[in-house]
Amino acid sequence: MSNIPTGLYYTEEHEYLKSTQEDGVYLVGITDYAQGELGDVVFLELPSEGESFAQSDVFGTIEAVKAVSDLYAPVSGEIVEVNPALDEDPALVNTDPYGEGWMVRMRVTDEAELEDLLDDQGYSKLVGED
Repeated sequence: MSNIPTGLYYTEEHEYLKSTQEDGVYLVGITDYAQGELGDVVFLELPSEGESFAQSDVFGTIEAVKAVSDLYAPVSGEIVEVNPALDEDPALVNTDPYGEGWMVRMRVTDEAELEDLLDDQGYSKLVGED
């Protein structure tokens, strides 16, 4: 059974958005379900601070033992920080996807796009864990 915390936004591509203390800024990462499907994460290619993406744009890739997958921007926004800990320990995505395994901090440019995302119940149904 995957860990699907309440209070987050989820995409059908298995990314999440987690609110931060800073207004309009969210942590972005992949869900516990996604990391479990991928297996051991060995490498991440992430964007640079200051880059902007439209909703659903590919913003990076994640490489695991089983596969390489694209990462999709859950909403339109600008990257304000990239998690430096993932350079040395990409496996944090496996061990703590909603904590130390976050990938980027993104400043959302269109708050209305949050309405396109799933809540925890919708995501549970998507992955068959409702």
